[in-house]
Amino acid sequence: MAEVQQDTLGSSEDTLRFLDMVALFGTQAMIALGKLTNPATGKAEKNMPAARLFIDTLEMLEKKTKGNLNSDETKVLHATLTDLRLMYVEEAKSPTASPPPQESPKPQEPAKPDAPASDDPKVKFHKTYEP
Repeated sequence: MAEVQQDTLGSSEDTLRFLDMVALFGTQAMIALGKLTNPATGKAEKNMPAARLFIDTLEMLEKKTKGNLNSDETKVLHATLTDLRLMYVEEAKSPTASPPPQESPKPQEPAKPDAPASDDPKVKFHKTYEP
């Protein structure tokens, strides 16, 4: 038989764990939005799909816990989601760094007469040494 939660407010330990979890997802979303540096790389990098995933997870958590949170938990979750949504929209509208310009392809040099000819389609390069 499934257990039914009797205390909708929960213990203070559960409240701290919940707030830590919200902060964890919020921090990960901010890293993915490029608002915080990624501790693994030391750089601020955008990863919009990852940011969306963390925000969606918090939204799901908000829906699933509706009516079961105390006022502090509700306020923190709502404020975190509001801030993240605004940051996401801001980053989605900002132009991304344009990729470096492509160099025009250099004309290929004609094959050297002393280069071995190969009919093998797997051979892509021939290395020759000039004296």
